[in-house]
Amino acid sequence: MANVRVTYDKTVNAAYVYLSDPQDRIKVSRMYPCDPVEVGGMINLDFDEQGRLIGVEVLAASSKLSGYLLESAERLDAGDA
Repeated sequence: MANVRVTYDKTVNAAYVYLSDPQDRIKVSRMYPCDPVEVGGMINLDFDEQGRLIGVEVLAASSKLSGYLLESAERLDAGDA
């Protein structure tokens, strides 16, 4: 099983889950925003030119993702983890 890279910025409470190799620098061709009312916050799905899901941006991440995942995520803020 592949390791999934997750980044988290506590300052803005946003996380990004990479579903492709972040080293590949794949361009986001299309972003699909999920309905904030339906999910209780904003979640954006990023797709490449071939229509493959390459990443998920989660705003209000602390209320949408487990503490375990956020604690183990790569921190993008100065972070007092």
